[in-house]
Amino acid sequence: MKVYEGIDVRNVALVGHGHAGKTSLAAGLLYTSGATNRLTRVDEGNTITDFEDEEIARKITVTTSAAFAEWSKRKINLLDTPGFNIFMIDTKTAMAAADSALVVVDGVAGVEVQTERVWGYADEFELPRAVVINKLDRERSSFSRALESVQNAFGRAAVPVEIPIGSERDFRGVIDLIAMKAYEYDNDGNGKAREVPIPEHMQSSSDNWHAALVEMIAEGNDALMEEFFEQGTLPVEHLVDGLRAAVRERRLFPVLCVSAQRNVGSDRVLDFCAEYFPSPVERSEMSDKEAPAAFVYKTIADPFAGRVTYFKVMRGVVRNDGHLINSRSGVDERLAHVGCLMGKTLQPVPELHAGDLGAVAKLRDTLTWDTLADKSAPIAYPKVEVPEPSIAYAISAKTRNDEDKMGNAIHKILEEDPALRFYRDPQTKEFLLAGNGQQHIEVVCSKLRKRYHVDVELHAPKIPYRETIRGRADVHGRHKKQTGGHGQFGDCKIRVEPLERGAKFQFSNEIFGGAIPRQFVPAVEKGILEAAERGYLAGYPMVDFKVVLYDGSYHDVDSNEMSFKMAGRKAFRLAMEQAKPALLEPVMRVEVQAPVEYAGDLMGDMNSRRGRIAGMDVKGSTQVIKAMVPMSEMLTYQNDLISMTQGRASFSMEFDHYDFVPGMQAEKVIAAAKAAGVGVAADEDE
Repeated sequence: MKVYEGIDVRNVALVGHGHAGKTSLAAGLLYTSGATNRLTRVDEGNTITDFEDEEIARKITVTTSAAFAEWSKRKINLLDTPGFNIFMIDTKTAMAAADSALVVVDGVAGVEVQTERVWGYADEFELPRAVVINKLDRERSSFSRALESVQNAFGRAAVPVEIPIGSERDFRGVIDLIAMKAYEYDNDGNGKAREVPIPEHMQSSSDNWHAALVEMIAEGNDALMEEFFEQGTLPVEHLVDGLRAAVRERRLFPVLCVSAQRNVGSDRVLDFCAEYFPSPVERSEMSDKEAPAAFVYKTIADPFAGRVTYFKVMRGVVRNDGHLINSRSGVDERLAHVGCLMGKTLQPVPELHAGDLGAVAKLRDTLTWDTLADKSAPIAYPKVEVPEPSIAYAISAKTRNDEDKMGNAIHKILEEDPALRFYRDPQTKEFLLAGNGQQHIEVVCSKLRKRYHVDVELHAPKIPYRETIRGRADVHGRHKKQTGGHGQFGDCKIRVEPLERGAKFQFSNEIFGGAIPRQFVPAVEKGILEAAERGYLAGYPMVDFKVVLYDGSYHDVDSNEMSFKMAGRKAFRLAMEQAKPALLEPVMRVEVQAPVEYAGDLMGDMNSRRGRIAGMDVKGSTQVIKAMVPMSEMLTYQNDLISMTQGRASFSMEFDHYDFVPGMQAEKVIAAAKAAGVGVAADEDE
């Protein structure tokens, strides 16, 4: 395939809310440009960019994929990203590699929750962008209503550069408000427009839209503003130059019209990307003349092809069979199979210039967010900041054979999904798989089964309760055991008192005069810690308490470390009888984003979960609710939230602090622990 200079490359992320039509738009752009020989469809499961089994089965984009269109002597790299909140980290990572974004909006629903979220990502990465109002052929679609929602959310800088001809089923073309020309399309989906006269009944409105666009373009440019005041308008060539500058400076966000399903307007979108979006070398200082370096923005663990690494050339020229050093690990990587991605197909290319996107197979030690650089000019580009997973599930293999393969298979999937965590809870001893929601975890389990033939089961995780004390105690713990020969003798007196939340454990030795020899003091502390780890009420670790060892006695022959450890354990149990032990539960910091109309129901639901509302904010049409909620009340929240909001809301949560469990709930937890044979009954002398 042809090699492109960076100035002729456009890196465009297709972003937006789920089901807005990003993948269908990508299919139309690829077909119209000649990259594919037929118009593929999501409902038929044969699109270029949704090729994973899970994407085909669920008819949603689960992971970012890449493809490219060659148009007007330029290479347009397309990044088709997920639109559902649980997969949004992948979208954010892809936008770090893009240089512009097409924000796809449903012509029926208008701006939705994830539309605003990806707009925020675009602001974070300072991406020029345009809005594509899609599905204008659908029943109840409305360009004017969708545009109004866009401008309400993002301001008047979102300005139409074309308006639709016809509506709903009769949507058949667009009017270009810059050149003031009309284009119509046949129903065969070939994506080729033919120029027609502007419909007579639309001439007046087109003139008004054109005048508004001219004024917006001139507004941010002194020279154009002066010309506009003198002439009352601007010539087309000045409009083009002015709009190009306004887009690149993020002063204007042009609005385009399409029907991706019928492939109406795809050629106009390609024209816009080629003409108005900046090349990567125009957005940042990068040159082919520098030593090569590349930033890895995605990794795919293919069971057949091995690891496939997606990267952006940040400087220099990356050549096939070249060698670059991984800045994180120091490993020399040979780039033996460099190419450009067309969905899952890697098309070989001899070299990639600064700014271009590419991929390489079978690197040894390179993962997402790593930097590959020439050893003569090392550099490391910053990682993308992403939130921690919002929910974790206990995961176990179904059979011994699955158990042998599970760990290795999960770690391969972890390589391609930075939103996942896999770890063993030291308290509950369960293996936990953490992600952004139940559906996210279910997708991983499906991949394990289909890719790696590993069957697993998911369980709600055990809540990592803790125990603590509310009162003080002063006790005497003595361990005495007489057998034939040497006996066992350990004797200690301790005071116990509560500490503030998060202080964990403090031990103070106030022994004077050798009542307990110095070498036995650590054994007392160890005995107390071992007993505290096993808990008193329900078998959960005891935290946030202080122990003062102030007196005791010993025997010259029978005292040893084991004896004093046992004395410490006995003293702990006696102290717990007096110190008012209590149960603590993890409390999560929860943030919910949902359309404003659901705010009342969501707040009522939070209160029913023992949640405390910590704040509320409105961003456009989105209500943001912040609350503190016990973890035990959040295990089913993902599915409940989908039901309450028809899938239009998202949430994130992270651990905040521990707090006391209310009496009734505590009794249930303690009763369950006793039934399972844990707690104080299990803490017997060895």
